[in-house]
Amino acid sequence: MNHRFHTTAKRAAFVMAALPLAISFSAQAQYAEATTELAALDPVVVTAALAPRTANESLSSVSVLDEATFRRQDPTSLTDLLRGQPGVDITSNGSFGKSSSIYLRGAPSDASVLMIDGIRLRSATAGGAAFQYLDPRMFDRAEIVRGPRGSLYGADAVGGVIQLFTPEGDEEGPQPRISVGGGSFNTQRLSAGISGREGGTRYSFAGSHFNTDGQPIRRGGEDKGYDNTSALARVAHTFESGAEVGVLALRARGNNEYDGGENDFVQQVAGIYGELPVTDTWRSRLTLSEARDELDTVDNFGSSVIDTRTQTARWQNNFQFGAHELIAGAEISEDRVSSTNDFAVTSRDNTAVFTQGLLDFSPFAIQASLRYDDNEAYGDEVTGSLALGYDLDNYHTLRASIGTAFKAPSFNDLYWPNSGNPALNPEKSETVEVGVRGQYNQWFWDLAAFQNDYDDLIAWAPTPSGLWAPQNVNNARIRGAELSSGVEIRGWTLQAAFTYLDPEDQDTGNRLARRATQSVRLDADRALGDWSLGGSLIAQNHRYDNAANTQRLNGYGLVNLRAGWQFAPLWNARVTLENVFDKEYETSSDYINAGRAGFLSVHFGQ
Repeated sequence: MNHRFHTTAKRAAFVMAALPLAISFSAQAQYAEATTELAALDPVVVTAALAPRTANESLSSVSVLDEATFRRQDPTSLTDLLRGQPGVDITSNGSFGKSSSIYLRGAPSDASVLMIDGIRLRSATAGGAAFQYLDPRMFDRAEIVRGPRGSLYGADAVGGVIQLFTPEGDEEGPQPRISVGGGSFNTQRLSAGISGREGGTRYSFAGSHFNTDGQPIRRGGEDKGYDNTSALARVAHTFESGAEVGVLALRARGNNEYDGGENDFVQQVAGIYGELPVTDTWRSRLTLSEARDELDTVDNFGSSVIDTRTQTARWQNNFQFGAHELIAGAEISEDRVSSTNDFAVTSRDNTAVFTQGLLDFSPFAIQASLRYDDNEAYGDEVTGSLALGYDLDNYHTLRASIGTAFKAPSFNDLYWPNSGNPALNPEKSETVEVGVRGQYNQWFWDLAAFQNDYDDLIAWAPTPSGLWAPQNVNNARIRGAELSSGVEIRGWTLQAAFTYLDPEDQDTGNRLARRATQSVRLDADRALGDWSLGGSLIAQNHRYDNAANTQRLNGYGLVNLRAGWQFAPLWNARVTLENVFDKEYETSSDYINAGRAGFLSVHFGQ
């Protein structure tokens, strides 16, 4: 089985690697007269530089999943969208809301940042974000920025940043939308919302419910269910002066069953902001926000409650000097923990200042940033980055960068009863990257190579007293390369990604646990009048589930198919068939993912 998966990965990698060349031969004649106007596949991103820049201008490795992608794939979870994207690997303890981890360029969830409309979401105790509890129907865009962003976002932005965006409501007048569907494992999905613009006011309100009996997460086990109810409210108003105010609230709440117990969860972000054009060249923005991660668990070990809350005040200023831009700001945040576990410390605050210069000396570009963090628990940290870009011509851009980042020890690392180590230092990293991007009228390709060196990794090790506790003892090096390409032509939308990773524990020479070294993803969709057809191929090679590399998990290949039919104005139906060949695969030892599953949904609205 693993041999067949490995062969599938090799073949898919060959097809993907040849795609840019094949497209080039057919596109050169058709687009010989193409200009440097913004292309459909060169989207504007804000996560990479804290300011709007096209993917080509960002001097970063970025991927954007737009609203059309969300609609076409109609995923039941964010895992379906993110798995196999350039530099992205995912492990999970089963399907449908089960515990999952994102590895961004080999950095785990607690060393990568998840944001929702500019508000960071994570568990202060576990460190990472429980993204498996977020309903993809609440979002219409995702930006994936790979590489260190500690100098812009502070702690944990080692592997990169994933930011999810909720609908803004840009269209004039109210735009209602309703979706009803269901399918395998007695799954039901329902969502409804309304968004629009009235004068200077934009609004978006939505709610969704997902419920499934689930499937066994271990061989021979019982079905493990999951339900999720989410709500979104977003309102913004722009005044004639150009000033803007806005509020956002997103809340997901539900229940998740697993072997030996179940939990009730809450994931929530809320914020209010005001943005003011102080002068023609200076815009100032103040954001006050709060993020919550709440988990009430009942299992074989008893019951527990762990709630974390992060409150943040962020002030950002953007100064425009012709083609150049300077960004400067400050941020104050506080983490609070409320738990049935007796943590020795239940709060910590962090104060930071940051600055960034975006300099355009066409054909050269320079981006430099610096940030200082002072944390009550682990002291101060300075992070920085420098990126250089050079336009070879109107279509090709070279880039090179170096950046530092750090991962903060979590409350569990520092203060877990009887085993925490309050003397822990943050994990530190330094990344060097080179890349080149070809950006044309209706297609692109992007190639990047990188090396990330980690020091002071936190791992369990014996203390002088003989007890085991988290220690700064490990070092690692992660090398890799990413190749991605995409085209929109004659009704076809094609996307391809290949990731190669060499994640090495430098103390043992072993591969870091739970990381695949090769990953391929191919997405193809075709518009046929009122119909659309599409599919995805995702293949990864083997990984090891433990640091000793003795527990090998076979590679796998998945094929997902989809179809859509617009049967009336504003009405359409969508069918998705996941894991068509019913492959049984593991990304965590002894936990199996869902087999073949089919879903049907009917949608009303734009």
